[in-house]
Amino acid sequence: MLDGIFTGLTTAVMPFNLMMVVVGCFAGTFIGMLPGLGPISAVALMIPITYGLDPSSGIILMAGVYYGAVFGGSTSSILINAPGCASTVVTTFDGYPLAQQRQAGKALALAAYSSFTGGTIGAIILLFAAPALASVSLSFQSADYFALMVLGLTAVAAFAGKGQVIKALLMTVFGLMIATVGTDVMSGAPRFTFGTVDLIDGVSFLLLAMATFALAEVVMTVLKGEHRHEDQQADMSELGSMKLSKEEVKDVAPVIGRSSVFGFLVGVLPGAGATIASFLAYGMERNLASAKEKLKFGKGSLRGLAAPESANNAASTGSFVPLLTLGIPGSGTTAIMLGALIAYGIQPGPRLFVDNPDVFWSVIISMYFGNLVLLILNLPLIPYISRLLVIPSQILIPMILFFSVTGVYLVSFNTFDITMMVLITVVAIFLKLLQFPMAPMLLGYILGGLLENNLSRALMLSDGSFSFLWERPLTLTIMVIAVLMLVVPQLLELRKSLKEKSAGKGTPGMESAATEGEG
Repeated sequence: MLDGIFTGLTTAVMPFNLMMVVVGCFAGTFIGMLPGLGPISAVALMIPITYGLDPSSGIILMAGVYYGAVFGGSTSSILINAPGCASTVVTTFDGYPLAQQRQAGKALALAAYSSFTGGTIGAIILLFAAPALASVSLSFQSADYFALMVLGLTAVAAFAGKGQVIKALLMTVFGLMIATVGTDVMSGAPRFTFGTVDLIDGVSFLLLAMATFALAEVVMTVLKGEHRHEDQQADMSELGSMKLSKEEVKDVAPVIGRSSVFGFLVGVLPGAGATIASFLAYGMERNLASAKEKLKFGKGSLRGLAAPESANNAASTGSFVPLLTLGIPGSGTTAIMLGALIAYGIQPGPRLFVDNPDVFWSVIISMYFGNLVLLILNLPLIPYISRLLVIPSQILIPMILFFSVTGVYLVSFNTFDITMMVLITVVAIFLKLLQFPMAPMLLGYILGGLLENNLSRALMLSDGSFSFLWERPLTLTIMVIAVLMLVVPQLLELRKSLKEKSAGKGTPGMESAATEGEG
Protein backbone atom coordinates (compact mmCIF):
# COMPACT_ATOMS: atom_id res chain seq x y z
CA MET A 1 0.00 0.00 0.00
CA LEU A 2 2.82 2.44 0.91
CA ASP A 3 4.54 1.64 -2.41
CA GLY A 4 1.27 2.38 -4.21
CA ILE A 5 0.83 5.71 -2.37
CA PHE A 6 4.43 6.68 -3.25
CA THR A 7 3.82 5.76 -6.92
CA GLY A 8 0.60 7.80 -6.92
CA LEU A 9 2.32 10.77 -5.25
CA THR A 10 5.14 10.69 -7.81
CA THR A 11 2.58 10.65 -10.67
CA ALA A 12 0.31 13.32 -9.13
CA VAL A 13 3.13 15.86 -8.49
CA MET A 14 4.39 15.73 -12.09
CA PRO A 15 4.15 19.33 -13.44
CA PHE A 16 1.80 18.33 -16.28
CA ASN A 17 -0.57 16.47 -13.92
CA LEU A 18 -0.58 19.39 -11.45
CA MET A 19 -1.47 21.65 -14.40
CA MET A 20 -4.34 19.25 -15.27
CA VAL A 21 -5.65 19.56 -11.69
CA VAL A 22 -5.60 23.38 -11.91
CA VAL A 23 -7.19 23.45 -15.40
CA GLY A 24 -9.85 20.89 -14.37
CA CYS A 25 -10.76 22.74 -11.16
CA PHE A 26 -10.87 26.11 -12.94
CA ALA A 27 -13.04 24.84 -15.83
CA GLY A 28 -15.28 22.82 -13.49
CA THR A 29 -15.88 25.79 -11.18
CA PHE A 30 -17.06 28.06 -13.98
CA ILE A 31 -19.16 25.38 -15.69
CA GLY A 32 -20.68 24.53 -12.28
CA MET A 33 -21.64 28.18 -11.72
CA LEU A 34 -23.92 28.16 -14.76
CA PRO A 35 -27.40 26.97 -13.69
CA GLY A 36 -28.23 23.65 -15.31
CA LEU A 37 -24.73 22.67 -16.43
CA GLY A 38 -23.72 20.35 -13.60
CA PRO A 39 -20.76 17.95 -13.18
CA ILE A 40 -22.18 15.42 -15.69
CA SER A 41 -22.18 18.04 -18.48
CA ALA A 42 -18.77 19.34 -17.37
CA VAL A 43 -17.10 15.90 -17.38
CA ALA A 44 -18.78 14.95 -20.69
CA LEU A 45 -17.30 18.11 -22.28
CA MET A 46 -13.81 16.99 -21.18
CA ILE A 47 -13.93 13.53 -22.81
CA PRO A 48 -12.73 14.68 -26.30
CA ILE A 49 -9.84 16.62 -24.65
CA THR A 50 -8.66 13.59 -22.62
CA TYR A 51 -8.30 11.28 -25.67
CA GLY A 52 -4.79 12.59 -26.39
CA LEU A 53 -3.61 12.29 -22.77
CA ASP A 54 -2.23 9.30 -20.87
CA PRO A 55 -4.74 7.56 -18.53
CA SER A 56 -3.49 9.15 -15.27
CA SER A 57 -3.56 12.71 -16.65
CA GLY A 58 -6.94 12.21 -18.34
CA ILE A 59 -8.67 10.85 -15.22
CA ILE A 60 -6.99 13.51 -13.01
CA LEU A 61 -8.35 16.21 -15.35
CA MET A 62 -11.88 14.75 -15.25
CA ALA A 63 -11.75 14.30 -11.45
CA GLY A 64 -10.69 17.97 -11.14
CA VAL A 65 -13.62 19.05 -13.33
CA TYR A 66 -15.99 16.87 -11.28
CA TYR A 67 -15.29 18.32 -7.85
CA GLY A 68 -14.75 21.78 -9.39
CA ALA A 69 -18.31 21.69 -10.81
CA VAL A 70 -19.75 20.54 -7.45
CA PHE A 71 -17.75 23.31 -5.73
CA GLY A 72 -18.86 25.97 -8.24
CA GLY A 73 -22.52 24.92 -8.23
CA SER A 74 -22.96 26.46 -4.79
CA THR A 75 -22.22 29.98 -6.11
CA SER A 76 -25.37 30.35 -8.23
CA SER A 77 -27.38 28.57 -5.49
CA ILE A 78 -26.33 31.17 -2.91
CA LEU A 79 -26.45 34.30 -5.09
CA ILE A 80 -29.48 33.83 -7.35
CA ASN A 81 -31.29 30.76 -5.91
CA ALA A 82 -30.58 28.85 -9.15
CA PRO A 83 -28.80 25.55 -8.30
CA GLY A 84 -25.75 25.00 -10.49
CA CYS A 85 -26.30 21.24 -10.21
CA ALA A 86 -28.57 18.76 -8.42
CA SER A 87 -26.23 18.32 -5.45
CA THR A 88 -26.32 22.07 -4.63
CA VAL A 89 -30.14 22.34 -4.45
CA VAL A 90 -29.94 22.07 -0.64
CA THR A 91 -27.42 24.94 -0.57
CA THR A 92 -30.23 27.28 -1.69
CA PHE A 93 -32.26 26.60 1.49
CA ASP A 94 -29.97 28.69 3.73
CA GLY A 95 -27.39 30.12 1.29
CA TYR A 96 -29.88 32.32 -0.59
CA PRO A 97 -31.51 33.73 2.61
CA LEU A 98 -27.98 34.63 3.84
CA ALA A 99 -27.34 36.50 0.56
CA GLN A 100 -30.64 38.36 1.01
CA GLN A 101 -29.48 39.35 4.53
CA ARG A 102 -26.36 41.07 3.07
CA GLN A 103 -24.11 38.15 4.09
CA ALA A 104 -23.28 36.86 0.60
CA GLY A 105 -19.51 37.14 1.26
CA LYS A 106 -19.77 35.10 4.45
CA ALA A 107 -22.05 32.50 2.79
CA LEU A 108 -19.66 32.01 -0.16
CA ALA A 109 -16.62 31.84 2.16
CA LEU A 110 -18.33 29.28 4.43
CA ALA A 111 -19.31 27.23 1.35
CA ALA A 112 -15.67 27.30 0.20
CA TYR A 113 -14.30 26.24 3.62
CA SER A 114 -16.96 23.52 4.02
CA SER A 115 -16.34 22.16 0.52
CA PHE A 116 -12.57 22.13 1.07
CA THR A 117 -12.90 20.34 4.43
CA GLY A 118 -15.45 17.83 3.09
CA GLY A 119 -13.31 17.03 0.04
CA THR A 120 -10.11 16.77 2.11
CA ILE A 121 -11.63 14.48 4.77
CA GLY A 122 -13.11 12.37 1.95
CA ALA A 123 -9.71 12.14 0.20
CA ILE A 124 -7.94 11.09 3.43
CA ILE A 125 -10.53 8.37 4.21
CA LEU A 126 -10.37 7.21 0.57
CA LEU A 127 -6.57 7.01 0.72
CA PHE A 128 -6.51 4.64 3.70
CA ALA A 129 -9.84 2.81 3.58
CA ALA A 130 -10.83 2.33 -0.09
CA PRO A 131 -10.36 -1.49 -0.29
CA ALA A 132 -12.12 -2.07 3.08
CA LEU A 133 -15.01 0.25 2.16
CA ALA A 134 -15.49 -1.58 -1.14
CA SER A 135 -16.34 -4.81 0.72
CA VAL A 136 -18.78 -2.87 2.97
CA SER A 137 -20.61 -1.39 -0.01
CA LEU A 138 -20.83 -4.87 -1.56
CA SER A 139 -22.56 -6.23 1.57
CA PHE A 140 -25.56 -3.89 0.98
CA GLN A 141 -28.48 -5.69 -0.67
CA SER A 142 -31.72 -4.41 -2.24
CA ALA A 143 -33.58 -4.73 1.10
CA ASP A 144 -30.92 -2.57 2.83
CA TYR A 145 -31.09 0.06 0.10
CA PHE A 146 -34.89 0.14 0.40
CA ALA A 147 -34.59 0.67 4.17
CA LEU A 148 -31.99 3.39 3.55
CA MET A 149 -34.38 5.21 1.17
CA VAL A 150 -37.19 4.98 3.78
CA LEU A 151 -34.74 6.45 6.33
CA GLY A 152 -34.07 9.28 3.87
CA LEU A 153 -37.79 9.99 3.49
CA THR A 154 -38.23 10.24 7.27
CA ALA A 155 -35.87 13.23 7.17
CA VAL A 156 -38.78 15.14 5.60
CA ALA A 157 -39.57 16.81 8.93
CA ALA A 158 -36.22 18.58 8.60
CA PHE A 159 -37.55 20.52 5.59
CA ALA A 160 -40.75 21.59 7.35
CA GLY A 161 -41.27 24.68 9.47
CA LYS A 162 -43.02 24.65 12.84
CA GLY A 163 -46.48 23.11 12.46
CA GLN A 164 -45.88 22.23 8.79
CA VAL A 165 -45.06 18.52 9.04
CA ILE A 166 -48.36 17.49 7.37
CA LYS A 167 -47.70 19.88 4.48
CA ALA A 168 -44.15 18.51 4.15
CA LEU A 169 -45.45 14.90 4.11
CA LEU A 170 -48.01 15.81 1.43
CA MET A 171 -45.26 17.39 -0.71
CA THR A 172 -43.10 14.26 -0.26
CA VAL A 173 -45.99 12.13 -1.57
CA PHE A 174 -46.34 14.58 -4.48
CA GLY A 175 -42.63 14.09 -5.25
CA LEU A 176 -43.03 10.29 -5.11
CA MET A 177 -45.96 10.59 -7.54
CA ILE A 178 -43.85 12.61 -10.02
CA ALA A 179 -41.13 9.93 -9.74
CA THR A 180 -43.59 7.27 -11.00
CA VAL A 181 -44.08 9.08 -14.33
CA GLY A 182 -42.23 7.32 -17.15
CA THR A 183 -41.35 3.69 -17.82
CA ASP A 184 -41.69 0.99 -15.17
CA VAL A 185 -38.18 -0.43 -14.73
CA MET A 186 -39.38 -3.95 -13.87
CA SER A 187 -42.06 -4.47 -16.56
CA GLY A 188 -40.97 -1.91 -19.17
CA ALA A 189 -44.55 -0.59 -19.44
CA PRO A 190 -45.15 3.19 -19.72
CA ARG A 191 -46.94 4.76 -16.73
CA PHE A 192 -48.77 8.08 -16.41
CA THR A 193 -47.37 9.29 -19.75
CA PHE A 194 -50.87 10.16 -21.10
CA GLY A 195 -49.83 8.83 -24.49
CA THR A 196 -46.98 11.36 -24.77
CA VAL A 197 -43.66 9.99 -26.03
CA ASP A 198 -41.80 12.89 -24.31
CA LEU A 199 -42.78 11.56 -20.85
CA ILE A 200 -41.51 7.99 -21.42
CA ASP A 201 -38.18 8.88 -19.74
CA GLY A 202 -40.01 10.62 -16.88
CA VAL A 203 -39.58 14.16 -15.57
CA SER A 204 -35.98 15.42 -15.41
CA PHE A 205 -34.68 16.28 -11.93
CA LEU A 206 -32.88 19.35 -13.29
CA LEU A 207 -36.16 20.54 -14.86
CA LEU A 208 -37.99 20.09 -11.54
CA ALA A 209 -35.26 21.84 -9.51
CA MET A 210 -34.97 24.82 -11.87
CA ALA A 211 -38.76 25.23 -12.07
CA THR A 212 -39.39 25.06 -8.31
CA PHE A 213 -36.42 27.22 -7.25
CA ALA A 214 -34.96 29.49 -9.96
CA LEU A 215 -38.06 30.24 -12.06
CA ALA A 216 -40.52 30.24 -9.16
CA GLU A 217 -38.26 32.61 -7.20
CA VAL A 218 -38.01 35.01 -10.16
CA VAL A 219 -41.81 35.09 -10.63
CA MET A 220 -42.39 35.49 -6.87
CA THR A 221 -39.95 38.45 -6.89
CA VAL A 222 -41.90 40.08 -9.72
CA LEU A 223 -45.26 39.37 -8.00
CA LYS A 224 -44.06 40.95 -4.75
CA GLY A 225 -43.24 44.18 -6.57
CA GLU A 226 -40.26 45.64 -8.43
CA HIS A 227 -39.72 48.50 -5.93
CA ARG A 228 -39.09 46.04 -3.07
CA HIS A 229 -36.46 44.24 -5.14
CA GLU A 230 -34.69 47.52 -6.01
CA ASP A 231 -34.58 48.49 -2.32
CA GLN A 232 -33.18 45.08 -1.50
CA GLN A 233 -30.46 45.48 -4.16
CA ALA A 234 -29.57 48.94 -2.85
CA ASP A 235 -29.03 47.32 0.56
CA MET A 236 -26.97 44.55 -0.99
CA SER A 237 -24.36 47.02 -2.25
CA GLU A 238 -22.69 46.26 1.09
CA LEU A 239 -22.08 42.54 0.64
CA GLY A 240 -20.83 41.89 4.13
CA SER A 241 -17.56 40.52 5.46
CA MET A 242 -16.11 37.17 4.37
CA LYS A 243 -14.79 36.58 7.90
CA LEU A 244 -16.35 34.12 10.33
CA SER A 245 -16.22 34.97 14.03
CA LYS A 246 -14.68 32.53 16.56
CA GLU A 247 -18.19 31.67 17.85
CA GLU A 248 -19.39 30.89 14.31
CA VAL A 249 -16.34 28.71 13.63
CA LYS A 250 -16.95 26.80 16.89
CA ASP A 251 -20.61 26.38 15.92
CA VAL A 252 -20.04 25.03 12.38
CA ALA A 253 -16.81 23.01 12.93
CA PRO A 254 -18.55 19.91 14.41
CA VAL A 255 -21.26 20.15 11.72
CA ILE A 256 -18.64 20.16 8.94
CA GLY A 257 -16.81 17.20 10.52
CA ARG A 258 -19.96 15.08 10.96
CA SER A 259 -21.39 15.94 7.54
CA SER A 260 -18.08 15.20 5.78
CA VAL A 261 -17.83 11.68 7.22
CA PHE A 262 -21.56 11.05 6.70
CA GLY A 263 -21.45 12.39 3.12
CA PHE A 264 -18.45 10.22 2.27
CA LEU A 265 -20.18 7.06 3.58
CA VAL A 266 -23.33 7.86 1.55
CA GLY A 267 -21.15 8.50 -1.53
CA VAL A 268 -19.54 5.05 -1.14
CA LEU A 269 -22.92 3.36 -1.72
CA PRO A 270 -23.34 2.74 -5.48
CA GLY A 271 -26.12 4.91 -6.90
CA ALA A 272 -26.51 7.19 -3.85
CA GLY A 273 -24.31 10.13 -4.89
CA ALA A 274 -23.79 13.72 -3.74
CA THR A 275 -27.42 14.85 -4.14
CA ILE A 276 -28.84 12.31 -1.67
CA ALA A 277 -25.87 12.91 0.67
CA SER A 278 -26.56 16.68 0.80
CA PHE A 279 -30.30 16.18 1.51
CA LEU A 280 -29.66 13.60 4.24
CA ALA A 281 -26.87 15.65 5.87
CA TYR A 282 -29.14 18.71 6.03
CA GLY A 283 -31.93 16.60 7.55
CA MET A 284 -29.55 15.03 10.07
CA GLU A 285 -28.18 18.40 11.21
CA ARG A 286 -31.62 19.96 11.63
CA ASN A 287 -32.76 16.96 13.69
CA LEU A 288 -29.63 17.25 15.89
CA ALA A 289 -30.00 21.03 16.35
CA SER A 290 -31.48 22.61 19.49
CA ALA A 291 -35.05 23.96 19.38
CA LYS A 292 -33.71 27.54 19.06
CA GLU A 293 -31.27 26.63 16.27
CA LYS A 294 -33.97 24.66 14.37
CA LEU A 295 -35.94 27.88 13.85
CA LYS A 296 -32.99 29.36 11.89
CA PHE A 297 -32.94 26.52 9.32
CA GLY A 298 -34.32 27.73 6.00
CA LYS A 299 -33.87 31.38 7.08
CA GLY A 300 -30.10 31.72 6.85
CA SER A 301 -28.59 29.15 9.22
CA LEU A 302 -24.80 28.75 8.92
CA ARG A 303 -25.19 25.12 10.01
CA GLY A 304 -27.80 24.60 7.27
CA LEU A 305 -25.29 25.86 4.70
CA ALA A 306 -22.20 24.06 6.05
CA ALA A 307 -23.85 20.59 6.27
CA PRO A 308 -24.83 20.05 2.58
CA GLU A 309 -21.68 21.76 1.25
CA SER A 310 -19.42 19.45 3.29
CA ALA A 311 -21.50 16.38 2.50
CA ASN A 312 -21.76 16.82 -1.28
CA ASN A 313 -18.00 17.28 -1.73
CA ALA A 314 -17.19 14.35 0.56
CA ALA A 315 -19.76 12.21 -1.31
CA SER A 316 -18.19 13.17 -4.66
CA THR A 317 -14.91 11.75 -3.33
CA GLY A 318 -16.70 8.74 -1.83
CA SER A 319 -18.31 7.86 -5.17
CA PHE A 320 -14.80 7.00 -6.46
CA VAL A 321 -14.67 4.01 -4.04
CA PRO A 322 -17.15 1.80 -5.97
CA LEU A 323 -15.78 3.14 -9.30
CA LEU A 324 -12.09 2.38 -8.65
CA THR A 325 -12.41 -0.73 -6.45
CA LEU A 326 -15.50 -2.48 -7.90
CA GLY A 327 -15.94 -0.97 -11.35
CA ILE A 328 -19.44 0.20 -10.34
CA PRO A 329 -20.22 3.90 -10.94
CA GLY A 330 -21.38 5.59 -7.73
CA SER A 331 -23.11 8.44 -9.60
CA GLY A 332 -24.01 9.65 -13.10
CA THR A 333 -20.72 11.53 -13.36
CA THR A 334 -18.58 8.55 -12.34
CA ALA A 335 -20.51 6.48 -14.93
CA ILE A 336 -19.06 8.79 -17.62
CA MET A 337 -15.61 8.40 -16.04
CA LEU A 338 -16.04 4.61 -16.08
CA GLY A 339 -16.59 4.83 -19.85
CA ALA A 340 -13.41 6.95 -20.17
CA LEU A 341 -11.36 4.39 -18.18
CA ILE A 342 -12.63 1.52 -20.36
CA ALA A 343 -11.81 3.61 -23.47
CA TYR A 344 -8.22 3.82 -22.14
CA GLY A 345 -8.18 0.02 -21.91
CA ILE A 346 -8.26 0.05 -18.09
CA GLN A 347 -10.78 -2.18 -16.34
CA PRO A 348 -11.78 -0.70 -12.96
CA GLY A 349 -12.26 -3.32 -10.27
CA PRO A 350 -10.56 -5.16 -7.43
CA ARG A 351 -7.33 -5.56 -9.45
CA LEU A 352 -7.02 -1.89 -10.48
CA PHE A 353 -4.67 -0.94 -7.63
CA VAL A 354 -2.52 -4.01 -8.48
CA ASP A 355 -2.47 -3.68 -12.29
CA ASN A 356 -2.56 0.14 -12.57
CA PRO A 357 -1.36 1.56 -9.23
CA ASP A 358 -0.26 4.84 -10.89
CA VAL A 359 -3.87 5.53 -12.03
CA PHE A 360 -5.52 4.37 -8.77
CA TRP A 361 -3.34 6.25 -6.29
CA SER A 362 -2.62 9.35 -8.42
CA VAL A 363 -6.37 10.05 -8.79
CA ILE A 364 -6.86 9.77 -5.01
CA ILE A 365 -3.84 11.98 -4.15
CA SER A 366 -4.77 14.56 -6.83
CA MET A 367 -8.12 15.00 -5.03
CA TYR A 368 -6.38 16.65 -2.08
CA PHE A 369 -4.41 18.95 -4.42
CA GLY A 370 -7.65 19.69 -6.27
CA ASN A 371 -9.45 20.80 -3.10
CA LEU A 372 -6.48 23.01 -2.19
CA VAL A 373 -6.49 24.56 -5.69
CA LEU A 374 -10.27 25.18 -5.45
CA LEU A 375 -9.85 27.02 -2.14
CA ILE A 376 -6.95 29.15 -3.48
CA LEU A 377 -8.90 29.90 -6.70
CA ASN A 378 -12.25 30.69 -5.12
CA LEU A 379 -11.53 32.71 -1.96
CA PRO A 380 -9.90 35.67 -3.79
CA LEU A 381 -12.72 35.65 -6.37
CA ILE A 382 -15.57 35.86 -3.81
CA PRO A 383 -15.72 39.71 -3.63
CA TYR A 384 -15.97 39.86 -7.43
CA ILE A 385 -18.47 36.98 -7.77
CA SER A 386 -20.62 38.59 -5.07
CA ARG A 387 -21.05 41.71 -7.23
CA LEU A 388 -23.55 39.64 -9.21
CA LEU A 389 -26.06 40.61 -6.52
CA VAL A 390 -25.92 44.32 -7.32
CA ILE A 391 -26.81 43.84 -10.99
CA PRO A 392 -30.14 45.67 -11.53
CA SER A 393 -33.16 43.36 -11.40
CA GLN A 394 -34.13 44.40 -14.97
CA ILE A 395 -30.93 42.62 -16.15
CA LEU A 396 -30.59 39.90 -13.48
CA ILE A 397 -34.13 38.45 -13.88
CA PRO A 398 -33.83 37.93 -17.69
CA MET A 399 -30.34 36.42 -17.10
CA ILE A 400 -31.72 33.87 -14.60
CA LEU A 401 -34.59 33.04 -16.98
CA PHE A 402 -32.15 32.63 -19.89
CA PHE A 403 -29.73 30.35 -18.01
CA SER A 404 -32.55 28.27 -16.49
CA VAL A 405 -34.33 27.68 -19.81
CA THR A 406 -31.07 27.13 -21.74
CA GLY A 407 -29.71 24.76 -19.08
CA VAL A 408 -32.81 22.55 -19.21
CA TYR A 409 -32.93 22.63 -23.05
CA LEU A 410 -29.24 21.65 -23.40
CA VAL A 411 -29.83 18.46 -21.40
CA SER A 412 -32.46 17.00 -23.77
CA PHE A 413 -32.71 19.40 -26.77
CA ASN A 414 -36.48 19.01 -26.43
CA THR A 415 -38.87 21.99 -26.39
CA PHE A 416 -41.43 19.85 -24.49
CA ASP A 417 -39.15 20.14 -21.41
CA ILE A 418 -39.44 23.95 -21.51
CA THR A 419 -43.26 23.73 -21.69
CA MET A 420 -43.18 21.25 -18.79
CA MET A 421 -40.92 23.57 -16.79
CA VAL A 422 -43.36 26.48 -17.23
CA LEU A 423 -46.30 24.30 -16.06
CA ILE A 424 -44.37 23.08 -13.00
CA THR A 425 -43.37 26.70 -12.21
CA VAL A 426 -47.06 27.75 -12.20
CA VAL A 427 -47.92 24.85 -9.83
CA ALA A 428 -44.89 25.69 -7.62
CA ILE A 429 -45.93 29.36 -7.32
CA PHE A 430 -49.48 28.33 -6.34
CA LEU A 431 -48.09 25.94 -3.69
CA LYS A 432 -45.60 28.56 -2.41
CA LEU A 433 -48.43 31.07 -1.95
CA LEU A 434 -50.17 28.42 0.19
CA GLN A 435 -46.97 28.05 2.27
CA PHE A 436 -46.12 24.51 1.06
CA PRO A 437 -42.36 23.70 1.27
CA MET A 438 -40.68 22.72 -2.03
CA ALA A 439 -37.73 20.74 -0.63
CA PRO A 440 -39.76 17.65 0.50
CA MET A 441 -41.13 17.29 -3.04
CA LEU A 442 -37.57 17.16 -4.45
CA LEU A 443 -36.53 14.68 -1.75
CA GLY A 444 -39.53 12.46 -2.59
CA TYR A 445 -38.70 12.65 -6.30
CA ILE A 446 -34.99 11.81 -5.82
CA LEU A 447 -35.64 8.83 -3.56
CA GLY A 448 -38.81 7.66 -5.36
CA GLY A 449 -37.12 5.80 -8.23
CA LEU A 450 -34.47 4.18 -5.99
CA LEU A 451 -37.15 3.24 -3.43
CA GLU A 452 -39.34 1.54 -6.05
CA ASN A 453 -36.48 -0.31 -7.81
CA ASN A 454 -35.04 -1.71 -4.59
CA LEU A 455 -38.50 -2.64 -3.23
CA SER A 456 -39.26 -4.54 -6.45
CA ARG A 457 -35.96 -6.46 -6.29
CA ALA A 458 -36.36 -7.22 -2.57
CA LEU A 459 -39.91 -8.54 -3.14
CA MET A 460 -38.70 -10.73 -6.04
CA LEU A 461 -35.97 -12.23 -3.87
CA SER A 462 -38.40 -12.93 -1.00
CA ASP A 463 -41.16 -14.38 -3.28
CA GLY A 464 -43.47 -11.39 -2.78
CA SER A 465 -43.23 -11.48 1.04
CA PHE A 466 -42.43 -8.40 3.15
CA SER A 467 -40.41 -10.62 5.50
CA PHE A 468 -37.23 -9.07 4.00
CA LEU A 469 -37.85 -6.09 6.30
CA TRP A 470 -36.87 -8.07 9.41
CA GLU A 471 -34.90 -11.08 8.08
CA ARG A 472 -31.57 -9.20 7.80
CA PRO A 473 -30.29 -7.45 10.98
CA LEU A 474 -28.96 -4.50 8.90
CA THR A 475 -32.35 -3.92 7.20
CA LEU A 476 -34.22 -4.20 10.51
CA THR A 477 -31.82 -1.76 12.25
CA ILE A 478 -32.21 0.88 9.51
CA MET A 479 -36.03 0.50 9.54
CA VAL A 480 -36.15 0.89 13.35
CA ILE A 481 -34.01 4.07 13.11
CA ALA A 482 -36.36 5.37 10.37
CA VAL A 483 -39.46 4.80 12.52
CA LEU A 484 -37.80 6.45 15.53
CA MET A 485 -36.74 9.47 13.44
CA LEU A 486 -40.34 9.96 12.31
CA VAL A 487 -42.12 9.26 15.63
CA VAL A 488 -39.78 10.65 18.36
CA PRO A 489 -39.87 14.35 17.25
CA GLN A 490 -43.70 14.21 17.11
CA LEU A 491 -43.91 12.61 20.59
CA LEU A 492 -41.56 15.24 22.01
CA GLU A 493 -43.66 18.00 20.42
CA LEU A 494 -46.85 16.46 21.85
CA ARG A 495 -45.26 16.15 25.31
CA LYS A 496 -44.16 19.79 25.16
CA SER A 497 -47.64 21.02 24.17
CA LEU A 498 -49.26 18.92 26.97
CA LYS A 499 -46.82 20.43 29.51
CA GLU A 500 -47.66 23.94 28.29
CA LYS A 501 -51.40 23.21 28.56
CA SER A 502 -51.09 21.82 32.09
CA ALA A 503 -48.92 24.81 33.11
CA GLY A 504 -51.52 27.13 31.57
CA LYS A 505 -54.35 25.43 33.50
CA GLY A 506 -52.36 25.51 36.74
CA THR A 507 -51.64 29.25 36.65
CA PRO A 508 -55.23 30.61 36.98
CA GLY A 509 -55.92 28.14 39.86
CA MET A 510 -52.85 29.35 41.72
CA GLU A 511 -53.87 32.98 41.14
CA SER A 512 -57.41 32.35 42.50
CA ALA A 513 -55.98 30.52 45.55
CA ALA A 514 -53.70 33.48 46.23
CA THR A 515 -56.66 35.85 45.90
CA GLU A 516 -58.74 33.79 48.37
CA GLY A 517 -55.83 33.78 50.83
CA GLU A 518 -55.60 37.57 50.61
CA GLY A 519 -59.41 37.78 51.14
